[in-house]
Parts: sequence; C-alpha cells; structure tokens
Amino acid sequence: SASFYTKPANNGNAGVAMETSWDSNPGRQRTLQPITTGASVLAIKYNAGVIMVADTLGSYGSLAKFRSIPRVLRVNDATVAAASGDLADMQFLNTVVENHAIDEEIHEHGIAYSPASLHSWLTRVMYNRRSRINPLWNTYIVAGTEAGQPFLGYVNMLGVAFKEDCLATGFGSHLCLGLLREALDAAGGYAGLTEETATSALEACLRVLYYRDCRAYNQYQLANVPVAKPAQVSGPHFLQSDWSVAKLVKHYTE
Repeated sequence: SASFYTKPANNGNAGVAMETSWDSNPGRQRTLQPITTGASVLAIKYNAGVIMVADTLGSYGSLAKFRSIPRVLRVNDATVAAASGDLADMQFLNTVVENHAIDEEIHEHGIAYSPASLHSWLTRVMYNRRSRINPLWNTYIVAGTEAGQPFLGYVNMLGVAFKEDCLATGFGSHLCLGLLREALDAAGGYAGLTEETATSALEACLRVLYYRDCRAYNQYQLANVPVAKPAQVSGPHFLQSDWSVAKLVKHYTE
C-alpha cells in the first residue's frame, strides 16, 4: 500500500559530511560535481616574462552555452591568474582575491600580491577547503614576475602545488605540455625563448585543443607579464582553423 516516504535518521556516517543536518538547514549542500566549466589554461615563461592563455567558453555539461566568459584575472601589475574547472567557484575565489588587492591599494602601504604569495595563499585555501570535504573545483595557474624573474605556479583543488617553466590544466596537460616543452628545449630553456616564439607555441596548442577537446573554443584571452612592464590582458582573440583535415577521419560526413 502507498505510504509517505520517511527519511532515514542522520547517523553522521552516510554520504558526504554535512556541517548541519538536512532537517535544520535544507538549503545547505555540497558541490558534488562541477556544472558550468572552463577548459584548459596554458602558460609558458620566456626570456622577458610570462605568457598565459585561456579560452572564453563556459560549457554547461557538453553544451557550449556561454561563449564570452573571461577566465584570466589581472591581480596587479606583476601578477595574473587563470583557472579551469567550475566557473562559479572561480568567480567566488576571484572576487576574494580582487577584494584583497583593493584593500592593499586602499591602505597604501606599498605591499601588493606577488605571484609567489598569491600562489602560496591559493595553495592554503584549496587545501583547507579540500580538508573540509567542500573543495573549490578549480585548478589555478598563477603567473607573474618577482625580483626581475618570471614566476609560474600551479595549484589544484586538492592543494597540490608546484612551479615550472611551462604549465597546463585540463586536457592541455595531456595534449599540449609536450609541445610547450619542445619549444623550451629548442630554445635551450626559457632564457632563450622570445615573446613571439612563446606566443606562437601557445597559439599552436590552443589550435590543437580546439581540434581535439570538445570543451575548447577558438576565442581566447592572452595575458603577458613582462619583467620590466605592467601586466597586460588582451582579447578576445580568435584562432584561424582549418577543418579540411576532418575528411580524413573515419565516419566523417559533410
């Protein structure tokens, strides 16, 4: 016979840990998976700074729904950051970083976020949220210059962090890191890599992602942080693509 469903008692062991019970606060939930997401972020050092790129697509599942979502944040003259993963979490964290940067400017004490300090802070925030079983579903790349040297750091949703001469998130870590490392090896390291060559390598990587990654897009932002000049974020830029190669793919039909 039909009857009302009775929710089992909360014994504190089932499911994801909650700070309050469902009965006392029915609006309190955890993000169990990203909903609207951004794809890969790519970055590489060159002989006079760092260049970073990220497309502007916000994918709602497999639907390319939002096509003008900026994911590159200019924190100050020496620091930029970009994230892949959940766009709502990215916007929340970017707002926190922007507010901190504004506070520092208001105090006029001459202290600003360096890329190393922002990278360290993000590492602590990501690890803290992961430890509370309520992670921010993002992977960040922080780029900038400090003490006359380029800086490039990575941190993911678990708080795993490291520094490198070239970095990528998402599918870019599988499809593009090899291309970026080839460019560095051909130049004998980032000290021999020019801005033009670094930009060309990143554009080639974006083109590979546009062809191969269903969540990538051909509209992107580019951030350049030179050692001796303020950081600049430009775009949107557009990739030139050639889909004639699709005819070589099995089962392709026009």
